[in-house]
Amino acid sequence: MTDYSELTTRDAYGQMLVELGKDNHNIVVLDADVSRSTMTKYFAAAYPDRFIECGLAEQNMVSIAAGLASCGKISFVSTFAVFASCRCFDQVRMCVAQPNTNVKIVATHGGITVGEDGSSHQAIEDLALYCSLPNFSVIVPADSIETAAVIKAVTDTVGPFYVRLARSKTPVIYGAGCDFKVGKASLLLDGSDATIIATGMLVSTALAAAKSLAGEGIRCRVLNMSTLKPIDREAIIAAASRTGAVVTAEEHLLHGGLGSIVAQVLSTSHPVPLESLGINDHYCKSGKPEELLAMNGLAASDIEQAVRAAIKRK
Repeated sequence: MTDYSELTTRDAYGQMLVELGKDNHNIVVLDADVSRSTMTKYFAAAYPDRFIECGLAEQNMVSIAAGLASCGKISFVSTFAVFASCRCFDQVRMCVAQPNTNVKIVATHGGITVGEDGSSHQAIEDLALYCSLPNFSVIVPADSIETAAVIKAVTDTVGPFYVRLARSKTPVIYGAGCDFKVGKASLLLDGSDATIIATGMLVSTALAAAKSLAGEGIRCRVLNMSTLKPIDREAIIAAASRTGAVVTAEEHLLHGGLGSIVAQVLSTSHPVPLESLGINDHYCKSGKPEELLAMNGLAASDIEQAVRAAIKRK
């Protein structure tokens, strides 16, 4: 068995595809000339007759995947997140979302932590774009173990999915297994003073912030909101009811991402003070991942400050 705790999220994706492909011969994988980076290279090596190298033609790749799905295949499409969202949005809308085809778009190199690749390769609009599409489910796993569980779940669930993965290795959140369910948040830490809701790489940062705040006597509830769509309304409302203050953290533009979705739920169901951390309406520079997170107010200390501010507004 693969030890997923030792892998990046993209490596976990590639390895799980190989495991699932052994028994499920309907799985086909398409890539756009970056299989060594998305790690679909593992599937290509194991099952070359079910792997299609599409070259630098992402729009065409999505159309081919939709056609294969219409014939009963489970199509996995992979490239970098910035290309999977911005370059081929029309094909995703017309060929996948509208006809509700069984296509799984699993994109790596999401967010600003692609680092030195710079703004041209930093996908910061992707979650808003995919959440806007009817029929799509949108997932951002927190670590490699959850990624493996996510890939199995999306394989077993009919319909379009967008799964955003990271470039670099993420701290391990889960133990030997992860009980992932589409549309359900994961309670990682309980507390009564404030709730931190995070997604993707920032889940580990949220846990670090909560641990630091505990030293001040501030007890935080931490939710891993790996599924942005469908959102777990019940978990958000329950957290707001218990703690009376909410902070969101995401590696994405503030518009249209996790913070916007949580704000909509709270405003219609249980209004409480909300502080949202994300990228504030600008494109980012090139730099080391940790530097870029700090520059954009996404360090553990920034989450701590937001928690204090939310509590003061109660």
